[in-house]
Amino acid sequence: MARSFDVRRQRGFTTIAMITFFALYLPIAVLVVFAFNAGENLSQWEGVSVRWFIKAAGNAQVIDASLRSLQIAIVAAIVATSCATLAAIATTRTPPYRGLTAKYAFLNVPLMVPEIVTAVALLIVFSRIKIWTGYSGLGYLIVAHTAFCIPFAYLPIRARLESMDLTLERAAADLYATPFKAFRFVTLPLLWPGVLAGFMLAFVISLDDVVITEFVKSGGQDTLPTYMLGQIRRSISPEVNAISTAFLVLSIAAVTAFFFINKKRA
Repeated sequence: MARSFDVRRQRGFTTIAMITFFALYLPIAVLVVFAFNAGENLSQWEGVSVRWFIKAAGNAQVIDASLRSLQIAIVAAIVATSCATLAAIATTRTPPYRGLTAKYAFLNVPLMVPEIVTAVALLIVFSRIKIWTGYSGLGYLIVAHTAFCIPFAYLPIRARLESMDLTLERAAADLYATPFKAFRFVTLPLLWPGVLAGFMLAFVISLDDVVITEFVKSGGQDTLPTYMLGQIRRSISPEVNAISTAFLVLSIAAVTAFFFINKKRA
């Protein structure tokens, strides 16, 4: 009897996996360790200190960029998740028809097109709108981030919908529930983990976006990633390590909370 194929039993798999994880996580570990370095030299350890965290917390530019990043990411993630949920329902809760595959491809275009192409296209469009309207606020960044984040939110929501059985929704319809009530009391509670996953993915993608933000933002609209990029261009300071470590802890906390929420629901 032929044995089933198991990639873990292939020669060299463990070695390659260990090298890959080492290359991925060693730089992050070094960044976190040197965020607590007491000295200013990034290549020499001079003792443990939280001076760079205190300095970053008292930096008005860091606070301003952080608040702006959170504002853009939260609004963009909410709008992108709402649009992605509607798109996922429209493309999964319907019989197959001609053109459905084209819609899938259209929704996933931002994933297939290089981000620099999307950034340049948005720059051209928004520059004309700025000339016509005279408006140069954060709305452009929010719209750009939302458009870019929709396919990232769409994928987990669509995957969740495709794994859900239609029986309960049909039962609700048989019991004279309106389409809205069936969605509110049956579909949405079952879909909620997928919606939450899509929101978190869109939030993270928007929060750390650099390319689109660099092309679309106006003067004085630096987000935290673009601010850090500007600082690195001038001189590398342990303050950047401290900021990165703080956002790493925030990301881990969000993923952990999401894990326990899903575990509790399960």
